[in-house]
Amino acid sequence: MSHELDGKTIAFLVATTGVEQIELTSPWEAVKRAGGEPVLVSTAPGTIQAVHSDTEPGDRFPVDKTVQEMPVERCDGLVLPGGTTNPDKLRMNPQAVDFVAAIVAAGKPVAAICHGPWILVEAGVLPGKVLTSWPSLRTDIRNAGGKWVDEEVHASPDGGWMLVTSRKPDDLPAFVKAMVTAFI
Repeated sequence: MSHELDGKTIAFLVATTGVEQIELTSPWEAVKRAGGEPVLVSTAPGTIQAVHSDTEPGDRFPVDKTVQEMPVERCDGLVLPGGTTNPDKLRMNPQAVDFVAAIVAAGKPVAAICHGPWILVEAGVLPGKVLTSWPSLRTDIRNAGGKWVDEEVHASPDGGWMLVTSRKPDDLPAFVKAMVTAFI
């Protein structure tokens, strides 16, 4: 175990259903291996239901805090996993959108993979940012003022906050490496 993230709390924001399990667990384990404290934040207390390939039920995970309970000041970074329905549900939840906007306003680094950037679109924080995502989000990202690129991982420090993004689960090795670096 390394110690790059000792003393750092990293929030993982997910809806109650629909998060792509590997996009949650792989970054979660990377934060733990680096000595950080991952915290599962959701829109409701209890447990969340993960999925495999958007349709097959995965494991259930206990929620540590709701978006209303998690103070932005306690977060040293934010991870936005994908899955098609997870970020779509989050962007329809005003408290989740406000939480993301507050993280960005505080200048905290954010890491988003696959469909995860959808909530960044809704939060209105993408003007001037360069990012990647699942290809179907490119028009949404452009319409929100961001510049979409097709890259395995992209780190964008523009606009006063660091944004690390990747396209899909195959990009996870590069994503988690860049994510941990951004959270240091």
